Amino acid sequence: MANDSLTMRVRAALSAVANPRTGRSIVADGLTQGLTVGADGAVRFAIEAPDSAAAESLLEEAKRAVAAVEGVTRVSAVATAHRAAAQSSPSSGGHDDPLSVRKRARIDKASDSLPGVRNVIAVASGKGGVGKSTIAANLAVAFAERGLATGLLDADIYGPSLPTLFGLKARPALRDGKIVPLEAFGVKAMSIGLLVDPDKALAWRGPMVMGAVRQLMGDVDWGALDVLVIDTPPGTGDAHLTLAQSKKLTGAVIVSTPQELALADVRRGVALFRTVNVPILGVIENMAWLEGPDGTRSYLFGRGGAERSARELDAPFLGFVPIFPELREASDTGAPLIAHAPDSPAAAAIRDLADKLATTLNP
Repeated sequence: MANDSLTMRVRAALSAVANPRTGRSIVADGLTQGLTVGADGAVRFAIEAPDSAAAESLLEEAKRAVAAVEGVTRVSAVATAHRAAAQSSPSSGGHDDPLSVRKRARIDKASDSLPGVRNVIAVASGKGGVGKSTIAANLAVAFAERGLATGLLDADIYGPSLPTLFGLKARPALRDGKIVPLEAFGVKAMSIGLLVDPDKALAWRGPMVMGAVRQLMGDVDWGALDVLVIDTPPGTGDAHLTLAQSKKLTGAVIVSTPQELALADVRRGVALFRTVNVPILGVIENMAWLEGPDGTRSYLFGRGGAERSARELDAPFLGFVPIFPELREASDTGAPLIAHAPDSPAAAAIRDLADKLATTLNP
């Protein structure tokens, strides 16, 4: 009941905020979305501003109104401005600060946004469903096992998986205007999935996605890291270009399954990174085979396709990762395989990949 009462008072506070376009309440005009009020008094919501010019001021006004409600302990809000996305510049309003951490993001300072990070590795795939996120998470833990100060950034804005893979549910705190990453399995971890309601879809267009990726890099207090592993979205789009433009990437790792459908996208992914002068650190063939109890191998998706593509593209081939049931089981339980079953053949395969990649890192 106490929580219901707080929710009503928060709604009332938001109802007092006017839509600058109509003069009516932002609640009455349907501009508030995904309002949740936690038992601890933490409030989260989104504002769909009538245009990008109004996004920042409207978001700040709404946040102030909610923060003034007795019982509210923390306010986390984002603003979208879809109706005016075509007219807005990449550095305008809510598009540049979708995480509501600071007033303005500076695209021209992106290359300076990770001063304490010595290496940044993008883990990419041309298509979804090839196990890229699982590989990225386990590589990060394997790097940490080697004694490297490691971070993992889930840059898949539409389909964040890091909270599930690492079993994370807590909300990150803010310190001196920066987001403090959570830590698990020896890795500093951050994902958009830790900042928004997990049951709500993020209906963001390109400028919002690019702004969020920039902020997850520059507005998170990563501290000193030997390597930051970035789990990129599938395909070749806004997030990849934003990462490349940051000028911080040490290189990219491409994950693929053996079948031709995936390999065609691998070629496009390699071409994209090479176009923006990002080195290809290697290609990994995931789900390479299924090994039976008697040691026989079944090549369910074809055989050696990613290895052949790497050779054709003159890119390093890092190795194979077979299909391991325990890999799926570990992911579902919220513990990377490296930590869940450290002595398994699958963990050994991941460590071998990490060992090879470690030789490419800047000292």
